[in-house]
Amino acid sequence: MTARLEIRDQIIETASRIFSKYGFRKTTMDEIARVMGKGKSSIYYYFKNKEEIYEAVIDRETEILRRELVRAISQADSPQEKLRRFVEVRMRIFSKLSNVYNAIRTEVVAHLASIEKFRQKYDREEIHMLQDILQEGVDKGVFRIEDTLLTATAIVTALKGLEVPLFWSGVRKDTEERMNDLLNVLFYGILNR
Repeated sequence: MTARLEIRDQIIETASRIFSKYGFRKTTMDEIARVMGKGKSSIYYYFKNKEEIYEAVIDRETEILRRELVRAISQADSPQEKLRRFVEVRMRIFSKLSNVYNAIRTEVVAHLASIEKFRQKYDREEIHMLQDILQEGVDKGVFRIEDTLLTATAIVTALKGLEVPLFWSGVRKDTEERMNDLLNVLFYGILNR
């Protein structure tokens, strides 16, 4: 890795910690430069503004999440286990990637067109991953689903509902119980058979 890329990565890493601690609005270019022990002009050499740094942070965290999801899914044998791992890994990793979560839920950064594009792109990617798992389950006779796109969208929406208690209250046990309840509804339905 070239020195230029290393410094850029250091800026992204430092900014990630500061954004996590103070949020987008309270983070300044001055603070990023101060923590790095560099002049503000050094930061501006690599990024034209705070928004551009935030986008780079979000890109990095999203790639971490995507990689972990793909790895978890690829290690599972059955569609049911892939779905379970998708839900579990998504919630575990997502809770660690506070900048991604803040970008998705915070209206402070909603005015940034790039963040809104990120939100939409990430939603599409998640839905596509889930749709592939669901379709595999349908093809193997494991799942009985008429519309995999609609079902994948519903699952993503339900998972987003679990994020609020996880991130705001920090009560992991309650969130894990809710996640397991959601998986039970997905796998076994709500009807007596």
